[in-house]
Order: sequence, then C-alpha cells, then structure tokens
Amino acid sequence: MSVSTDALDLPVLLREQIEAAREVGLYDSDTELIADAIRVLLAARPDVRVASACRMYEVGTVSLGKGAELAGLDIVGFKRELDERGIDRRAPESADETAEMAETALTVAGRAP
Repeated sequence: MSVSTDALDLPVLLREQIEAAREVGLYDSDTELIADAIRVLLAARPDVRVASACRMYEVGTVSLGKGAELAGLDIVGFKRELDERGIDRRAPESADETAEMAETALTVAGRAP
C-alpha cells in the first residue's frame, strides 16, 4: 500500500518537512517515511503500542501470541492488559502457534526440551 502526504490532512509545515527529508535522500517515498515515523512512535510510546495491539486482538486481526509480541509484553502481561480493558480472550491460535508459544515458554523458563 502506497501513501501520499497529499491524501493526508497534514499541516503545511509538516508536509514540507516530509518533502525535504525525501529530497535530501533520507527516504525514497512518503510511505517509507510514514512507516518509519510510526515505528518510532510505537517504540517511544508503549501505551500506544499496547493499546493498538489490544484493539487488533479484539477485532481478530492478530492472535494472542502476535498481540503480545506487538505490545512488547509476555503472554501473561498481555492477558492482563486485555482483562483490564474488558476484552474477552478467545483461542484463534493455530496448533502450530500454540506449540510455538509453549516452546517459547519452556525456553524462557529454562526447561527447553
């Protein structure tokens, strides 16, 4: 998916900064810059990262394991976040993902097979 700043309702100065960053060769496209900006935002704002991961889990976009990964939490911490937000947990994980989560848990516990 390609995004142009023309399609976004951005202040003029911000558009000019994006264009300048592209013109000096820091980014090849608006999409590349916007994706980088969002990655930086999510790294700097754990609250945004956790909230978006919870919402993605709630609407079924991601599984429990992927949601925890995106939130930067372990499974237990992510379950706690879901509970605090009143989000029901379900089990859309595939058998392979469930096995992978179990294996990761054993490794973290120092009891890997």
